[in-house]
Amino acid sequence: TTVHWHGLRQNGTMEMDGVNGVTQCPIAPNDTFTYEFRALQYGTFWYHS
Repeated sequence: TTVHWHGLRQNGTMEMDGVNGVTQCPIAPNDTFTYEFRALQYGTFWYHS
């Protein structure tokens, strides 16, 4: 699985967008992944896996 963010611009960190099979490989069961990016916009956004 991955975590995909909606509405957050990924300027320079496209690999953190969380699109499974497009910008990142799936996170395997019992494995970990740390998303690192700067959230420069303010507001209400949503994410899903």
